[in-house]
Amino acid sequence: MRGAGTELAGESGRPAPAPTPTLLEVFRRLDAGPRGLTEGEVEERLARVGENRVPDARDPSWARLFARSARDPFTAVLLCLGLVSAAVFAWGTASVILLLVVVSCVLRASGEHRADRSTAGLRRLVATTVTVQRRADEDTAPATREIPVEELVPGDVVRLGPGDLVPADVRLLRSAGLTVHQAALTGESAPVPKSAGENDPAGTDTAGTDTAGTDTAGTGVFQQPHLCFQGTSVAAGSATAVVTATGADTRFAAAYRRTGKPPATTFERSVQGVSWILIRFALLTPPLVLMANAALRGRGLETLPFAVAVAVGLTPEMLPVLVTTCLARGAARLARAHDVIVRRLPALHDIGAMDVLCVDKTGTLTQDRPVVDRALDAEGHDDPEVLRWAAAAAWWSLQLADLPAPDALDEALLTADDEDTLTSYDGVTALPFDPARRLATVVVRTPGRLGTHTLITKGAAEAVLERCALSDEERARLRALAAARAADGLRVLAVATAERPAGVRPHEGGLTFRGLVTLRDELAPTAAEALAGLAARGVTVKVLTGDHPGTAARACRDLGIPVDGVLTADRLDTLTDAELTGLAGRTTVFARCTPDHKTRITRALQTGGHTVGFLGDGVNDLPALRTADVGLAPRDAAGVTRDNADLVLAGKDLTAIGHAIAAGRHAGGNIASYLRITLSSNLGNVIAMLSAGLLLPFLPMLPAQVLVQNLCFDAAQLAFAYDRPAPSALRRPTVLDPRALLRFIVGFGALNAVADLATFGVLAFALRGPGDDEALFHSGWFTENLLTQAVVMVLLSLGVRGGARGTRDRRPGPVTWSAAALAATGLFLPMSPLGTPLGLSPLPGVYYGLLAAVLALYAVGLMAARARHEHRSRTAG
Repeated sequence: MRGAGTELAGESGRPAPAPTPTLLEVFRRLDAGPRGLTEGEVEERLARVGENRVPDARDPSWARLFARSARDPFTAVLLCLGLVSAAVFAWGTASVILLLVVVSCVLRASGEHRADRSTAGLRRLVATTVTVQRRADEDTAPATREIPVEELVPGDVVRLGPGDLVPADVRLLRSAGLTVHQAALTGESAPVPKSAGENDPAGTDTAGTDTAGTDTAGTGVFQQPHLCFQGTSVAAGSATAVVTATGADTRFAAAYRRTGKPPATTFERSVQGVSWILIRFALLTPPLVLMANAALRGRGLETLPFAVAVAVGLTPEMLPVLVTTCLARGAARLARAHDVIVRRLPALHDIGAMDVLCVDKTGTLTQDRPVVDRALDAEGHDDPEVLRWAAAAAWWSLQLADLPAPDALDEALLTADDEDTLTSYDGVTALPFDPARRLATVVVRTPGRLGTHTLITKGAAEAVLERCALSDEERARLRALAAARAADGLRVLAVATAERPAGVRPHEGGLTFRGLVTLRDELAPTAAEALAGLAARGVTVKVLTGDHPGTAARACRDLGIPVDGVLTADRLDTLTDAELTGLAGRTTVFARCTPDHKTRITRALQTGGHTVGFLGDGVNDLPALRTADVGLAPRDAAGVTRDNADLVLAGKDLTAIGHAIAAGRHAGGNIASYLRITLSSNLGNVIAMLSAGLLLPFLPMLPAQVLVQNLCFDAAQLAFAYDRPAPSALRRPTVLDPRALLRFIVGFGALNAVADLATFGVLAFALRGPGDDEALFHSGWFTENLLTQAVVMVLLSLGVRGGARGTRDRRPGPVTWSAAALAATGLFLPMSPLGTPLGLSPLPGVYYGLLAAVLALYAVGLMAARARHEHRSRTAG
């Protein structure tokens, strides 16, 4: 029974491997009939196949989130150093590291837990109730009633009407004018006609459109007219159908299962690269210190605590805390100010690094409704009379055919026409739109023309022209006129009329061609402004749609998006992965895409070196959304799509994405500043300490002093989480490149080591005192290290933020105040009561004068190196 749904066709989006089963074969496989199941059969099947629930991921518990945070690469670095510290019985160091690990995990788990709780309230089922036909027992007549959708089982007979959500995969038994929205599964924006007849054509145009915007995305099971699927909705008409698959056996669930585990994102890959750099340095430092001291100074294991302290000094202990704080603050601002929920904190950095955004057309660039573009006569000139005839046909179809609401095209006609013109007609009868005829007809009385009725027909250009009294040449010319408008991305309706005697049955033949009405998709109100903002931030928009290429290209042109290339699915299928990678970066519109196409395009862009974001709302978007570096979904997206998105938007509004990009670049810029400054300063200190340790007859600094100095520096650098980057830093993607980071820290770390060694010379030759050489050396170097680190924080943070040109606000920021506190600690701690327990002593006044000279020279060298680095960065960019 559970395989009944999957036996109807092959894999989603692919042609079925076997002939389509007949209704009799379907009923035999389901052990059911057209009268519906009995209550006993329902209970047995419900126990066997389970409830009809949409696939829905469970929210991880807080404890699981905490454990997942502990596996973070940065946290692994700290844990490794903590184990080394415990192995040499440096319990103080191990305790501090453990405390930092716990704080980091709590912060990260709490942030993700709050995001999960926010999105939990957004989940909804595909449908809540369904009308089902069942029997009390075998001898009872079937009766219809409403039941919860979870109680539906294979073999149930259900009834569908306008606006209903299809509650499971079904096979149609009877239908009347049925059209279905399949955008959630295929991405196509126009409703698709469905019919219970097995030989009816699939994919024909709806509501009279004949080319642009109506072609379905792909072939296969979704194009079979007698099948409807969970996650779709009825646009018009009615039907009776038998349920073939429920719950986990539906195509809706299959689309979710095929996505698999998402690959590592940009931020995660960058973090892994940086973490391995730190791990190698941290694990290599203690053996090097031990071997060097043993070989040159004859020291043994007594230098091991110092070696461990140096390794801890190389690693930024507060890195996990600062990363989590930066991302959590950005996520909180987005949720509070812009209703954007960040479900996975590292995704905030990814969206800051994003340089390509893939979107669908419908609902993102355009609204899901058409508007009238022009009304043209047979010569292609503007003619308002054509729109008047088309609006009259739409109005009286709605009134006389007893339709619950006008379809999208009729609503556009009624909105564009003056309501006063509609009252000048008196409707007689109507033949509503039929997908097989592809047109609709009304008969009206025209004032002052007794005994004569006017027949108005509108619909697909090809269908209407076939019914007009035209020569072959004229018909071919009008077809070319309609095709040219369709190729320009417009939907085309043809309008024709005929005079008929009153009382004669309407006959759709011998018509007089009146003209064409062209319609376009209405642009999203904020799309143009948002796209301009994305372009200013260096983000390129790619349109991946199931619609006609002309329709998508037209929307792009109307919004000011340069269309550099259009690639359709049939052409894409002929390209190798390497060819697609080269072409994807130069192509703006990808049309008639299936879910597999969208995923392949996303991977090709990533292979080309881009950081890719994907905005999707349907189940068909789920594979590409999970493949992208950052997945985005609106709040009203399909449940499984929303639950697998990294960011959830209040609506399908690109403006909100612009705010998310700004927040991501703010957080990413602060994280990058912290890494550059901390690691370069720490590397310089380690080089200087290793050099001094080999040259001095005593350790250059006691292990306790190394740890206190490192903790002071780390605490001061938490200010980077609250820094205000310059506007120029938000105009380009923020990418954490491990190689570029390594070059930066090596260059500036070497400069820092030179300043430390210069201080070593000052201490060695100018501050010699009887019996106090070691204590003075420790105190002098402790002070110099904190002061040079304060200078690095101020000067390099200005460089990272854009220098004087990018920082018009001259008020001191958090980093400046924190650097001042760090400098004050370095100056006053040796002479304070806390200095004695640490082995520090007051320094003579002459030292401060010499130190000022060293710091001045260091600042000049640092500014020169910073200017050179900025020049190289601009040249490379």
